[in-house]
Amino acid sequence: MTFTRRTFLGAAAALPLLPRRGHAAPPLRVTATTGMIADTARNVAGGLAEVTALMGPGVDPHGYRQTRSDIVTLTRGDVALRNGLNLEAQLEDLFETLSSRVPVVPVAESVPAEDILHNTIYEGRPDPHVWMVPRHWRHAVEATRDALTGLRPDQAETFADNTDAYLAELAGLQSYAAEVLATVPEPARVLVTAHDAFAYFGAEYGFEVLGIQGISTESEAGLQRIAMLVDTLVTRGIGAVFVESSVSDRNVRALIEGAASRGADVRIGGELFSDAMGQPGTYEGTWIGMIDHNVTTICNALGGTAPDRGMNGKLNAGI
Repeated sequence: MTFTRRTFLGAAAALPLLPRRGHAAPPLRVTATTGMIADTARNVAGGLAEVTALMGPGVDPHGYRQTRSDIVTLTRGDVALRNGLNLEAQLEDLFETLSSRVPVVPVAESVPAEDILHNTIYEGRPDPHVWMVPRHWRHAVEATRDALTGLRPDQAETFADNTDAYLAELAGLQSYAAEVLATVPEPARVLVTAHDAFAYFGAEYGFEVLGIQGISTESEAGLQRIAMLVDTLVTRGIGAVFVESSVSDRNVRALIEGAASRGADVRIGGELFSDAMGQPGTYEGTWIGMIDHNVTTICNALGGTAPDRGMNGKLNAGI
């Protein structure tokens, strides 16, 4: 739907203030844009918050536009957690208006400026995909903790303990990724994906990243770009490319067909989670599981050695 201030205020006015009974504080109502942020909030809050994600599995945040139910959910919440760094580009006006009623926290903008990557093709815009590297995402975890603590200072100890436990998991994932990805032969460390969501991954673990589209899926992949990538696949003997769960595989299959027409055997190395996690109720439907899946899939497809079931032995096994 097209967002206007009148639309927002109309939805907000329709919402009665719910009475709070008893002495125990009710759970915080937390709204997150992406699944990655929602999962982080659940880990930090534990049972002290009800967390709702606006965008589910397979949803592309770059082009996502709010629905009327989103406006209702956001307005009824105690806090809205977003990525920022221009990820939710279509929701900027909505969040600007919402911020006069509800705290809006861009958790990814807590990553230090010196660690933020920029793409010169897009006039120096920041690359928003910081969740691809655990040591960067820890800043978003801490920003989430601080946001919840600001709302419920009496529960600060619980939020801090939960955060410390979760950060320990992040540290383990960071170590696992570095260890297994180092087993990929250096000439094979080329990651070809549907769009350029893996620049942080590449910079962290020493991979050349070639996205068919730019850092936003709103950009178009031209024939010249596809032809250049086909030539790269053929001349460098790259045997695997990757599709993404939230992006059409049309352009990736065009690469494979183009390479085949020139006698090269290129296969799909697997499906990666880029801008959205896996299905709820699965290990891949958590941020830890999402990154574990990506790291393990990339490693094994490109000639490295990683356990088929990943760091925790949970891949493809539900939770």
